[in-house]
Amino acid sequence: MRLNTLLSACSAVWLATVAGAEEMKMAVTTSFANSGLAEILLPQIEKDTGITVELLVVGTGQALKLGAAGDVDAVLVHARAAEEKFIADGEATHRREIMYNDFIVVGPSGDPAGAKAATKASEAFASIANAQAPFVSRGDDSGTHKAELAIWAAAGVAPEGDWYKAVGQGMGAALNTAAGMNAYIFADRASWLNFGNKADLALLFEGDPALFNQYAYLPVNPEKHPHVKADAAKALEEWLTSDTAKALIEGYTIAGQQLFTFNAQPM
Repeated sequence: MRLNTLLSACSAVWLATVAGAEEMKMAVTTSFANSGLAEILLPQIEKDTGITVELLVVGTGQALKLGAAGDVDAVLVHARAAEEKFIADGEATHRREIMYNDFIVVGPSGDPAGAKAATKASEAFASIANAQAPFVSRGDDSGTHKAELAIWAAAGVAPEGDWYKAVGQGMGAALNTAAGMNAYIFADRASWLNFGNKADLALLFEGDPALFNQYAYLPVNPEKHPHVKADAAKALEEWLTSDTAKALIEGYTIAGQQLFTFNAQPM
């Protein structure tokens, strides 16, 4: 009798644990995944909230498409104009800024195009185009790719020709291609710092306000997709805007350099 009672109690605890477990899907950019920050955040999120977050690692454009299809519960991306359109289309309930870093121009350490001498990102791009120096573009409709195209536009350059190689891949793969070709590339700082195969590449240009790189969290709209886990998405948002998240995000460094700055407002 006592054994049955014990077994019943154990079963009740097990069922409560299973019932309390929660899983959700979030589409994130390859630059976020390549930074290594996810490996720091996800275990703590699960510990604090009981939510297991499955990441779908894609470019911003594809992440928003997954959200619009209802295939994920939230997205974490970095292309404000596309995010605002996503909200205007009713695909997300709102947009909340979480953290930022910046983009940089990387290239051969010898800098044959003279990009390092530029005073603006558009000037660095123009010098690369004028020299027809090899340049690797992600070419994948990601937030990084969108930012790159905006700088080409500011430079008055339509990038095309043999010198410009669009690879249609994520940040890590594009950096590997640039390393293999000894080419210039537009990258986010976090991915660059966490990148192992630098070969002869070096950071050549940084610091232009045009290179600001904001990451934002957008919960998928449950009115359009009733099956999405809106409660879990809200709980994750609360965690991402917490002091715990701030400490982990700003405490994450590589080679003594902080990769992200937290700028979320508490809920």
